[in-house]
Amino acid sequence: MPQEAPRASAGGPSAGSAGQVPLAVVRQTRTLGAAEDLDFALAMLAAARTGTLGPTLRLYRPQPTVALGQRDARLPGFDAAAEACRQQGFAPLVRKAGGRAAAYHQGCLVVDHVEPGTDAVAGSRARFAAFGELFASALRRVGVNAAVGEIPGEYCPGEFTVHGTADSGRKLKLVGTAQRVVSGAWLFSSVLVVQDAEPLRRVLTSCYSALGLDWNPETAGAAEDAGSVSRKNSISGAGSVSLDTVEAALIEAYGAYAPLASADFDALAASLDCSGATGQNTVRLPQPARRSVSSAVDQ
Repeated sequence: MPQEAPRASAGGPSAGSAGQVPLAVVRQTRTLGAAEDLDFALAMLAAARTGTLGPTLRLYRPQPTVALGQRDARLPGFDAAAEACRQQGFAPLVRKAGGRAAAYHQGCLVVDHVEPGTDAVAGSRARFAAFGELFASALRRVGVNAAVGEIPGEYCPGEFTVHGTADSGRKLKLVGTAQRVVSGAWLFSSVLVVQDAEPLRRVLTSCYSALGLDWNPETAGAAEDAGSVSRKNSISGAGSVSLDTVEAALIEAYGAYAPLASADFDALAASLDCSGATGQNTVRLPQPARRSVSSAVDQ
């Protein structure tokens, strides 16, 4: 069974309480646009902060995007990096907070988790640890040899990176996580790289080169590239690493964290007034890249 990531340790309500609020699971089956999808998460956070949105988990498969950090945007090579991303079909966006450039595309699964919480700031590190293990356990359920910990030379490095180990012994970054915490609520965003890592390696190599940053391209991988582990309690279809099986395993892992309830994306979008137009959190730049508010801390 996947290791439980209890709400008490993740900065939310205590797990197992009789009055525990279910976690609404929303599958977004169509993209709103690269920047608009980022803005949607911020709209969810704002609604959670005001009490109009309860605990919600949103899952979607993104358009090709390179999310750059604020420090990246201040480097002399930023414009060249943004152009290199566009030339390879990736939308360059700048998120408000820390971290370095990270890339994702339709072979990835993006997960945005928001909850109201009075101890949102105090629980930040505990959430990184607990949800890192939750994601690693979900990957192990589909046979991926996954663990939590930073890889030397990885892109957008973080202490709680979820990594896999290839049969050759090489460590591969599989999941990057980030948080944005406000008074009264938190947003925990994650990107799982499931398939087709080569385009991500190419665009990150070009991007980091233009920015003048060092990294080891061999650390970029996908769940399908990692070695396998044997497991007793596997989900149906485990052993076939695909977006569908990883998504199913992740939702099952979240079932150990909180009771789950399905919710409709269109209803959520309507409640947030996010039908697809670019939100106020995105600033349109004349050319090089669009700057979009995202997370406060990256891992």
